[in-house]
Amino acid sequence: MTSRLSGRALRAAYLLAGCILTLLGLIGALLPVMPTTIFLILALACFGRSSPRLEGWLLQHPRFGSGLRAWREHRVVPRRAKCLAILGMALGFAAMLAAHPPPWTPWLVGVVELAVAGYLLSRPSRLPASAQG
Repeated sequence: MTSRLSGRALRAAYLLAGCILTLLGLIGALLPVMPTTIFLILALACFGRSSPRLEGWLLQHPRFGSGLRAWREHRVVPRRAKCLAILGMALGFAAMLAAHPPPWTPWLVGVVELAVAGYLLSRPSRLPASAQG
């Protein structure tokens, strides 16, 4: 009984997280200072554990579906998305520096952003030839 209840609670938590992440992703599609794709990728993972219907909705979405499918199947990050993500991180970093944070903060943020940029740049930018058309 306890494992069944904890399974339901976990599924509900994933569903709630997926809904919140989807909302954040949609807000990010409207606001240039907020990311979209990462929130939708995380929402897709949450819906994959809680709601096949919502997972399918994201995968078939007319604007975001093809990118999410490319990520899920081949870990592809389009070149434009890489450029925008790195530009956004650089602008955020510059804004943080302009606020005169404590001395350790730029180092921590810089290391994290460099790691993220390195990961993004290591991902393929296009679908493999075998997966195209």
